[in-house]
Amino acid sequence: MLHIEHIVKSYNESTVLRGIDLDVEAGEFVSLLGPSGCGKTTLLRILCGIERADQGRIHFNGDDITGWPAARRGFGVVFQSYALFPNLTAAQNIAFGLKGQSASAVRERVAEMLALVGLSNQAQRYPAQLSGGQQQRIALARALAPKPRLLLLDEPLSALDAQVRTELRSEIRELQRKLGITCIMVTHDQEEALTMADRIVLMHHGRIEQQGSPEQLYAQPISHFAAGFVGRMNLLPGVALDERHVQIGNTRVVCVNPMFGAGENILVGVRPESVVLHPAHPTALTNLFRARVMETSFLGPMVLVRLYSPSLDCQIEAQWPLRHDSRLPDWLQGEVLVELPMPALQPLAAPEALQRKAA
Repeated sequence: MLHIEHIVKSYNESTVLRGIDLDVEAGEFVSLLGPSGCGKTTLLRILCGIERADQGRIHFNGDDITGWPAARRGFGVVFQSYALFPNLTAAQNIAFGLKGQSASAVRERVAEMLALVGLSNQAQRYPAQLSGGQQQRIALARALAPKPRLLLLDEPLSALDAQVRTELRSEIRELQRKLGITCIMVTHDQEEALTMADRIVLMHHGRIEQQGSPEQLYAQPISHFAAGFVGRMNLLPGVALDERHVQIGNTRVVCVNPMFGAGENILVGVRPESVVLHPAHPTALTNLFRARVMETSFLGPMVLVRLYSPSLDCQIEAQWPLRHDSRLPDWLQGEVLVELPMPALQPLAAPEALQRKAA
């Protein structure tokens, strides 16, 4: 449905987008995820026609829309700041994009949109009289009212408090599925991307670092940046020994490693929830190391345990699920055993700085 080909954009001497290629299928919910300054919002502004790319083409349903103005593209856009007209009521804001239609058609569509976002009883209120969540629902209804061919969301939930964000995530996703509309959302919030998107496009320094389903990005990151940005991950510096062993600290760790040759500096990634903790008693398990509990942090349903392992010469984070009594076992203090299950270990290319240091 949407074909983005080699989009490049610079401001003065700063290159923001470095050749973006991306295809979006009809009905798909795609999230552009990345830190501030990675180029995701610039790409969205180019898609909706607010900005012009320096190089590249954009095709939509077979049409080359690269030079089309925003109004001709027929895309709906929801901004972080809501961008509602303060002097218009909720109903009037929704009706703003329906110019040229009969009064009865406008009234019918406005009523339909208010019902869709659950705000039929707020039609005559002004933006200042609405909560942040209600304002964003009206902004969403206004964007959907003209039946856009594509919906673009620019950090739509970042200005809201945590509870409202969680509620609106589900509502936006439900609306998108119900209407079958193709949607592209910009966010820096990994939880938003993981819970809402069919596909995540992770951006870094103006390039696409990795793309795939939320499950793929979480379970199979392809770089240290992807591993560190999507979820929490321990990144343990080591040296590849052979296809089954990595040297971490002064210890050989069993780790299936078909990617890197002997002597290469790598990182071994392991999610905190995959790290297994045991009492400090001798146990015949693979990849079992002594460690010292340094700190525990209560995080609701689980505790984050920070440990230091002398043999690995590094810190490790592990998650300990809490039971109904919210108590940690007595042995989970002082010295414990840390198990790094081999299937959970993921070899990754080390960043250039580490490679230069080793060289």
